[in-house]
Amino acid sequence: MRFLFIFVGGRGHFDPLAPVARAAAASGHTVAVSGGGRHVAGIDRAGFTVIPTTPPPVAEAPSRREPMPPVDPARDDWEIKELFATRGARTRAEKLLEIIHGWRPDVVIRDEVDFGSAIAAERAGVPCVNVLVLAAGTLLRKELVAEPLHALRSEHGLPRDPGLTMLEGQLVLSPFPLSVRDPASPLPPGAFSFRQAEPVPPRAPHEKPGVYFTLGTGFNTESGDLIERTLEGLTKLDAHVTATVGTQIDPAVFGPQPPHVHVARFVPQAELLPSIDLVVSHGGSGSVAGSLAHGLPSILFPMGADQPGNARCTARLGTGVALDPANATPDEIHATAVRLLTEPRWREAAQRVQEEINAQPGAEETVPLLEALVTGSFAPGSPRPAP
Repeated sequence: MRFLFIFVGGRGHFDPLAPVARAAAASGHTVAVSGGGRHVAGIDRAGFTVIPTTPPPVAEAPSRREPMPPVDPARDDWEIKELFATRGARTRAEKLLEIIHGWRPDVVIRDEVDFGSAIAAERAGVPCVNVLVLAAGTLLRKELVAEPLHALRSEHGLPRDPGLTMLEGQLVLSPFPLSVRDPASPLPPGAFSFRQAEPVPPRAPHEKPGVYFTLGTGFNTESGDLIERTLEGLTKLDAHVTATVGTQIDPAVFGPQPPHVHVARFVPQAELLPSIDLVVSHGGSGSVAGSLAHGLPSILFPMGADQPGNARCTARLGTGVALDPANATPDEIHATAVRLLTEPRWREAAQRVQEEINAQPGAEETVPLLEALVTGSFAPGSPRPAP
């Protein structure tokens, strides 16, 4: 069978799809991944056949660092509605329809905010699977995207979809534990939750703790002086500190660091987390899910997108603390890190979620569901193939 995985955006949209793609390939199916041109090299390094949706950039110049914009839920809503559901969906629908007709997949597996691929798959008559990339689920709301998606469906001659069932497709796959989902945004009926990697056994803290600081791949250049403030606070810890600042920022701009602090452009999170005891991040879904899979508490600096929802979830679960990214001082960051490293309740709460993650089925158990969509044995609304 032929499975086409499609994502819009960066690593946070690709990484949740990757375990399913690897599992499908390991089962002997033909797999391709389609993403923007700037991600071709990363998809290729991950071992997948690449079908770019846009040309690769000629050269990626270093980005100028900008002041941090205020946290603004209205701006986040505008971005989902305008950039993803209106402009992005319209641009991508035709291109992805062309890719689907050319590569002829049996199933399209998309990230949840790649609306254009859902339109293209429906037009091509190909089953479409939705992989969630927003952990708490509060950023994407049907009433927010209904108007542009109804208009786009009409432009493509698709029938009315009053309930926007196109967002679920034939199957929803969730790479997050159920507890991190905001109760106000429940999973769709029949969603199948899976574990992204092998179970990680709970472990005791390291004698000298490890701390990981990251703002992901999209918020580094618009973070004002947050990186400097955080480094100043974390440097005071008796801990091994690793900070990643993104491929567009030269670590040298932060000046020389003491021996226990390492600043790099990028370090694979999966390689780093086994040596870590505290994660300090922007609160993106990938960072939150990774820390919880390893039973680690977090300090979060939610700046926008899915991060405020994830921060509320973190507070509800007791797995970490959110600080104001614009005003947190080095002393406040240092004191909060000391609390989370020395008070057992934070790690214990994170390890309870870790147990939940470890109990979920592995990504390999999603493959029979994809196969059932092709053979026609999948029962709509059920997380398992029909007998």
